[in-house]
Amino acid sequence: MSIDPTAVVDRRAELGHDVEIGPQCYVGPQVRLGDGCRLLPRVTLLGPAEFGPGNVFYPGCVLGAAPQDLKYKGGPTRLEVGAGNIFREHVTIHRGTEVDRISGGTTRIGSHGLFMVSVHVAHDCDVGDHVIVANTCQIAGHVRIEDGVVIGGATCMHHFVTIGRYAYIGGMTRITHDVPPFMKVSGYNQSVRGVNVEGLRRWRFAAESIRSVKSAARLLYARQGERSPLRTAEALAAIESDGLLRDENVRYLVECLRRKLEVGIYGRVREHTRSDQDADRAAFYGSGRPGTGG
Repeated sequence: MSIDPTAVVDRRAELGHDVEIGPQCYVGPQVRLGDGCRLLPRVTLLGPAEFGPGNVFYPGCVLGAAPQDLKYKGGPTRLEVGAGNIFREHVTIHRGTEVDRISGGTTRIGSHGLFMVSVHVAHDCDVGDHVIVANTCQIAGHVRIEDGVVIGGATCMHHFVTIGRYAYIGGMTRITHDVPPFMKVSGYNQSVRGVNVEGLRRWRFAAESIRSVKSAARLLYARQGERSPLRTAEALAAIESDGLLRDENVRYLVECLRRKLEVGIYGRVREHTRSDQDADRAAFYGSGRPGTGG
């Protein structure tokens, strides 16, 4: 173990074997660091939080801070991080809130991800494995990002959206509703641009499965204009009648889209699970109008 003399490590922190902590770092109480984690200079880790083995933190990272959310009551919510992630300069990831029914008060980050400079992941998010998030992306609270997703720089995400597995999001995209798995989306209206063929090939998806997903996508997404929910329902019925559901990835695509149609609110499936109320923010808004001295 190597701890720089200028670093501060709380006595209630737990450190694994071969951990490296660089100059001017701070590791707070109730932080558990797995074997082989490396903290470059000026990293701040706050708890309760648990980090698996082999994570690397670049200068300026702050992980495990309290959420920026008015409904947070100051409770001991958590951050859980898997193994082998790289957090580049000034990444911030916050703990959960007490009232989220899905997260149980925990923000979760998977394994083997790359979070580039100035990425922010807010409270109660659930990020899968092998996710790449490019510079300055802003991910709001309660967002679910599934495995193998690639997110281009300066993308912003509305709270409660779901990004389906192996999707590709172009840079500077505004995400306000769920992104279907295996697709490429980009632009202000997050338009579907086709299947993420190159990404699926890199992850060694079978050629026949890729062809099936492309066939399904041709039925779902017109080259021009937008499909209404009715047209989408017709496309899903056509996919079923064409026998494309024999492919497990097409089945998953259809399941995600059906959930979005049936239970999604504003196009966000996770939105229907939200449990916060106006009363959760009453203390803030009951403290008097700005400028009145109340």
